[in-house]
Parts: sequence; structure tokens; C-alpha cells
Amino acid sequence: MNKRDLRIFFQFVLPSVLSFALSGVYAIVDGFFIGNSIGDVGLSAVNIAYPIVAVIQAIGTGIGMGGAIYYSINTAEKRAREFTAGALWVLIFSSILFTFLIFVLNRPLLRLLGAGGEILSLGEEYIAIIALGAALQIIGTGLIPFIRNHGGSFYAMIAMIAGFFTNMLLDYVFVWELEQGVAGAAIATIIGQGVTMLIALVYLLRKKQFTLHIAFSKLGRTAADIIKVGIAPFGLAMSPNISLIIINRFSMSYGGEKAIATYACIAYIICIIYLIFQGVGDGCQPLLSQCYGEKDYTRMKSFRKMAYAFALILSVVGCIVMFLMRNSLGTMFGASSEVNIEIAKIIPIFLVSVPFVAVIRVATASFYATEKSMYSYILTFIEPVFMLVLMLLLPPLFGGQIMIWWSTVNARILSALLALLLKQRVDKEDL
Repeated sequence: MNKRDLRIFFQFVLPSVLSFALSGVYAIVDGFFIGNSIGDVGLSAVNIAYPIVAVIQAIGTGIGMGGAIYYSINTAEKRAREFTAGALWVLIFSSILFTFLIFVLNRPLLRLLGAGGEILSLGEEYIAIIALGAALQIIGTGLIPFIRNHGGSFYAMIAMIAGFFTNMLLDYVFVWELEQGVAGAAIATIIGQGVTMLIALVYLLRKKQFTLHIAFSKLGRTAADIIKVGIAPFGLAMSPNISLIIINRFSMSYGGEKAIATYACIAYIICIIYLIFQGVGDGCQPLLSQCYGEKDYTRMKSFRKMAYAFALILSVVGCIVMFLMRNSLGTMFGASSEVNIEIAKIIPIFLVSVPFVAVIRVATASFYATEKSMYSYILTFIEPVFMLVLMLLLPPLFGGQIMIWWSTVNARILSALLALLLKQRVDKEDL
């Protein structure tokens, strides 16, 4: 490790960490305003509906990362710009498709996620508007990885910050001042994403990196390559929400609405920490991909070590912050005193798994940055599988809702151990 590489590492990673943290705060802002406006039922409705929002954002992230990774690997070749054009076309097609699907399937999807009664009606109102703005979210999040890979990490952060503050300001206006409830929060969210998209477009146009020019005969192959790599970052962005779906479904059976509201408040904060870890991995991705493309494996491993170390340091900081906030977290989101007490009791359990998640996130990002797609798929989707198995076994045998919480922790520990085993295998392959 030398000072120059360390400086380069932080130039790429710090803006990415802040960008991912802000993307997580989008959900917190809606929860904060709705929870303090409507209460537990509003908080639960947004919590149950949020995985649909996360799918929209994860689609953009996956496509954008897939295209940006291949751009970095092929920088020295003419084909690099083809991946930019291919990714933009895939983003456009995906926007049209998912706008239609989510708008039409709004109610069945929410029922599938466990919504019913007032939670269902509020969730439906929220998602109908989110669906209409899906293109803004998919294209906006999809352009951010390209900005980072073109050396614009700081500008990518500015785009995210602008969208975040737009969302927060409009949440205040629509939810509190105009009393538009969940509909107002949804409008604020899509407008905020629209601001991010516009700023990202301006950057790419100004740098003359925006192109839709690709031969039709090459589009299919290019799109397939982008999607192949993009599945892992898509899954990584989605994994906390897949876990959220599983936790909500089992919690509805064992702990009811109180348990869902409890995890909603915890998830809002802990998912930001997980996104920060992803920010470390994705911020380092351009460096890893470039070194991999140049076959400079020694330098690549040096950057990867920096990523692991920095993510673990951030995990300790995150644990301290959450522990100190444990008695006031529920109050911040307008939860009932009963839910707030439960949150304070449960948070220490979840903190056990935070350093393990740091390992998982960096390992997965390093795999898809270097075309180890199969390993990244395994790590991305194994955690929900472990979680589902443990929740089917542990709660009936050892204590109901409390074992739902411990199942999530144990699933993440098992996933981290698997990540380390796969990392060892990759290191031997690269010798």
C-alpha cells in the first residue's frame, strides 16, 4: 500500500459512500414524515411497500453497474462506448416495462408482501405514484455508476445530494404542510430522483459520454453481457429488501403489526449502514475493474484490502451510532412508545451481524468488478436462503419472534464465512 494509491482509493470511495448513504436516506425521509403524520399504520404501509421501490432502484443500479464495469475493463478498446450505449438502451427499455408492470400489478404485489386492510390501501396509493415515476428512478440510478467510472465520483455525489434535498423539502411541503399523506411522499420521491437524473445527464452530455449509437446487431450481445454482470449489483441492492420481505412475512405470524413497525424503524437505519458498505465496494469498483483489465493483480488486491479495512472501520462506527440511538429511534419515526421500547431491546441483536455484512458487501462487489459473476451471484442470493431456512426452523423450536431476529443475524454470519471461503479460492486462482 502506498500513499498515492491510498489517496486515489479515497477519491473514488468517499463520494460513493456518501452517495449510497443518501440513497438509503430517501426511505428514511418518507418514513420520518409519514410516521410522524399518520403513525404506526403509515410507517408499516411504507415499510411493506418499500421493496417495490427498491426493485425499481436496484434495476437501475444493476444495469448501470453492469455497463460501467465493462466500460472500465475495456477502456483501452473501442468497444467501451458500446457498453455505454447498450446500457442506456437497456435502461430505457426497462423503464417502460417496469412502469407498466408495477402500475398494473400494484395491488397483487402488495398482497404478496403481506399487506392487508388499511396498510394495503395506503401502500397501493403510495406505489401507484411511484410506478408512474419509475423511469426517473431507473435512469437516474443507472447513470450514477457511469459518472463514477468516468472519474466523476464527486459529481455523482452532488447529483445524489441534490435529489435527496429535493425529496426532503418536498416531503415537508406535501406531507406536513399540504397533508397529502403517502401520496405526497411518493410524489416527493420521484421528483427527487428526477433531479438526480437531470444532473447526471448534464454531466454525461458535457463530457460527451452520452451516446445511444450502437449497431443493432451488437445490441443483443452487449445487453446480455451487461445484464450478466448487473444481476449481482441488482441483487446486492435488493438483498436487504428481500430480507425485509421474509422478515415481515414471518413477523406478521409471530409478532403482528408491532413487530413489523419495530423492524421498520431498525431497517431504516441499518440499511443505510449496509448501503454505506456497498458504497465502499462500488466506489472501489472502477479501480478493481481497471487493474483487472490491465492484469495488475497485485495492485488490485491492494485496493481490495483497503476496501475491507475501511468497511470494517465503518461497521464499528455504525454499531456505536445505532447503539447510542437505540432509545430514541422509534420516537424519531413517530412510532408508539410500546414499539420504541421494543426497538431499544432488539437493536443490540442486529448489531452483532453488522461487521459480517461489511465483509459480504465488499467481497461481492470485488467479484462482480472482476468478472467473477458466479461467485457474486452466490453471495448475493445465499443470505435470504439461509434466512428463510433458519426462520422455518428456529422460531417454532426456540421462541417465536425473538428467533426471527436471531435468524437474520445467523444468516448474515454464515454468508460472511462463505464470502471468505470464496475469496480464498479466487486468490488461489489469480496466483
